Amino acid sequence: MRADDLPLGELSDLDQTALDALAKRQDAMLARTIGWSKINTGSWNAEGLNKFAPMLAEAFGETEATVELIKTKPIEKVDGKGVMQGFQSGPVLRATARPDAPNQIVMTGHYDTVFPDGTFMDVTDLGGGKFNGPGLCDMKGGICVMLEALKAVEAGPLKDQIGYRVILSPDEETGNHASNDVIMDAARKAHIGLTFEPCMEDGSFSGARKGSAVWDVIFQGRSAHAGREPEKGRSALMAASEFALKIEALTDVREGTTFNIGSIDGGDAVNVVPALCVVRLGARAPDAPSADWAQGEVDRILADVLKRDGITAHTHGGFYRPPKPRNAAQDKLFGDVAETAKALGIEINFKDTGGVCEGNNVFAAGTPNIDTLGVRGGRIHSAEEFMMADSLSERAGLATLILHRIADGRIDAKAIKALMP
Repeated sequence: MRADDLPLGELSDLDQTALDALAKRQDAMLARTIGWSKINTGSWNAEGLNKFAPMLAEAFGETEATVELIKTKPIEKVDGKGVMQGFQSGPVLRATARPDAPNQIVMTGHYDTVFPDGTFMDVTDLGGGKFNGPGLCDMKGGICVMLEALKAVEAGPLKDQIGYRVILSPDEETGNHASNDVIMDAARKAHIGLTFEPCMEDGSFSGARKGSAVWDVIFQGRSAHAGREPEKGRSALMAASEFALKIEALTDVREGTTFNIGSIDGGDAVNVVPALCVVRLGARAPDAPSADWAQGEVDRILADVLKRDGITAHTHGGFYRPPKPRNAAQDKLFGDVAETAKALGIEINFKDTGGVCEGNNVFAAGTPNIDTLGVRGGRIHSAEEFMMADSLSERAGLATLILHRIADGRIDAKAIKALMP
């Protein structure tokens, strides 16, 4: 029986050869991931990002791809005084191989972490194959999984059936504002997207994802002596507080749509009426109509607050990641991946989540995708972040099997994309 006649959940000789080779790479994968984790690549650590990017380029030079480091435009960032600043992040890595192959894949991930330079830095062996360290799980382990899967496929006879563009961004944790255009361009050229964020702590994969918005709202009023002539002041802080309370009351007014006031920067001495205040606001929405509603409510409430005498405001931001709902294309891809995982004895559950990732961006470009193909672990975004070491070779094996099945047609990438609305 030919490999392309086998059910998705059965291994071919080619599959087994690749899995055996990946098992022998387990120790090297772990060593590489730990080494990468020890280099701080916090999203705002330009020095660390620029130090690490060439190391990634060298690593992906082990594939047959052409590797580029693309300088990004500065990221706009509103400071605590309401002034727009520009931050120059690290480069985007793009690795391109066989762009004329019949099956085109976009593979995405990020090399920034949430940990600022000088914070959580050590890697600790917790025993039982469990390692604690910054970015091990989210998502330097996932990048290693991606790399090893590509090398495994390119060592076999199916490689000419697969073309890919790898995009590794320096700014996923802050919204992909600098890297979005590169991601979208690559995604539009692909039939299927594979993103290597970690799976959920219980091993589940993400299903639908909500869309995400961030706004900075800068309120301006008029300062005055709070004791001698308070009537001449116009408190930006009071206006911001009214806005914040009304926004928080919106959560779940529309089912599944949530709001969060993340911070309020403003105020001065207690004897000064505050003339400036910056509110930082986030929202999550399950679908496009809900996102439109959320934007409309923010605009409506802001207009109502600005009826206060002497108060003005301007906003920066909005929905930077659209929702990624389930549809026929996503469900078909989920089913094919779940069947493929059975060949490794893995049962995959797909859970809808309010979290967002580059899978949202890929979906927005019209490309169905799986976005939690990375390592098993948990407690991400905390100093307790951990990775299960054996999941490196395990998940590299799963990604390799998925690529094999796309290459031999058992996962029909073109037909799945054709199901996209």
